[in-house]
Parts: sequence; structure tokens; C-alpha cells
Amino acid sequence: MTTPKQASWPKHKPCSSWARLLVSLCCCQLLLIWIPTANRLPAQGVPQNQPGIGQRAPDFELPLVGKKKFLSLRDEYRNGPVVVIVLRGYPGFQCPMCKNQFNSVVNRAKALSSKSKCVVLVYPGKADQLEQNSKRFLGSRRLPDPIRVVRDDDMQMVKEWGIRWEARNQTAYPATFIVDQNGRIAWKKVSSTSAGRSTAEEILRELRKL
Repeated sequence: MTTPKQASWPKHKPCSSWARLLVSLCCCQLLLIWIPTANRLPAQGVPQNQPGIGQRAPDFELPLVGKKKFLSLRDEYRNGPVVVIVLRGYPGFQCPMCKNQFNSVVNRAKALSSKSKCVVLVYPGKADQLEQNSKRFLGSRRLPDPIRVVRDDDMQMVKEWGIRWEARNQTAYPATFIVDQNGRIAWKKVSSTSAGRSTAEEILRELRKL
């Protein structure tokens, strides 16, 4: 007498790598749907009323640090391209990132002088004791051509240029603008944090394109 064979269920084949990849992609898509849109927007909080590429740069006349003279942007760009670097100035302390950027620009002054007639670093902050703090920022280092450092008392310039950092213990978003000989913005870089600012080599590369 023949013993009946037991019923067998079909064995599941192991999931292929392609199937696993498809499942992973679906999961990632679902996660992206649930991520708030605001978290994906760049440069949150940075004002959008800055002068754009090709637009005329707002003129300013600011006091030179340590001197009884003023610097006029309009007078400077008539002689050639001008680089305007906006530091954080004095938000209640001397910003170490600003100091590093300042030193790197000064160290490349000779190369910058061949492409730009003036490199202006703007030191913004509340007018009270800003002159004293700006002098402390410069220290005893002598500024080589074409480097100039000016004060922006009460942050009027950074407001007009749309880079005022409206937060507690803040002054301005670090920014760099290249103004051509016609007074128009040829290039700019604005950071939404205290980092991510322009480098001397980056500025030189953009000046060579003019």
C-alpha cells in the first residue's frame, strides 16, 4: 500500500537585490513627502532685497577706521573694480571667522591689487564704541594697498544693501560684492551663517572674469 505524499507549500525565493532597492526608494520618497518644506529652503532669514547681479550698487560714504577720512564707493569704482566685503563687525565680540577672512585677504593684497583698485572691508555694529572695537580688530597690522577698512555705525549700510542680520546679538550676514567700473554688481556671495563666506582665491577668480 502506497503512503500518500504530504502536501508541500511552495518555498519563497529570497528577495532579489533589485526588489530591495525598489523598497528602499519607496521609503525614501515617503520620507521626503513628510519633511517640512521650510527645512529645505536655502538661506532662511536672509533678506531678499539685496542688489542683484547687473544692478547698480547703492552708494555709501563710510569713515575709514583709524583715520579722519571717509571712503566713497562711487569715487572708488570710477578707477576700476571694487570688492566690498561685509564682516560681522562687532556683534558683542570679535568674530574669529571674520579675523581669518580679513587675514587671508590681506595676505593676498598684492594679487588683488593687480585686479582691483580697492578692497573695502565693512565693519558694522552699534555706533557706541564701534570705533574702539574696529581699531582693536585691526590691531597694529599696517594695511597694504588696496585694502581699506571702514566702519558702518548703527549698520545703516548693511540695511541699505539688504544684508542686516535681524537677530539678537547679530549685525550683518557675511557678504562679498564685486562692483564693476560702471557701479554695477558683477558678482556676489552672501552667507546665511557666520561661516560659508568668500575666500581670497574665489574673489580673485571672479575678478579675472571682468
